[in-house]
Amino acid sequence: MGKTYDHQKIIDCIFDPITSQILSELEDGEKNISHLSNQTEISENEIQDRLFYLVETGFVTMTNDGQSISYSADAEKLSKVIEDEQNFDGAIDGLTKMDSYLN
Repeated sequence: MGKTYDHQKIIDCIFDPITSQILSELEDGEKNISHLSNQTEISENEIQDRLFYLVETGFVTMTNDGQSISYSADAEKLSKVIEDEQNFDGAIDGLTKMDSYLN
């Protein structure tokens, strides 16, 4: 995987509590934005904003058929960035951030 993105920014996106909620909805496949909005109670605009960088870097795919927008996550690519040795400290920091939000 070439460095065509900011590793820390990806980690921050993945472990952001709101974005991770959206990503968890994408675990079992592509979802329409209205479904994501209904399931997460997050506005469609905020979903688009939060997934923008992940789409831009290929971690999430967006399809627009002219009538609706759907998203799907590249689980393999997301897992790899977390497991990447260079990002181990970033992942720990991300987990620490997530833990602080949960407590």
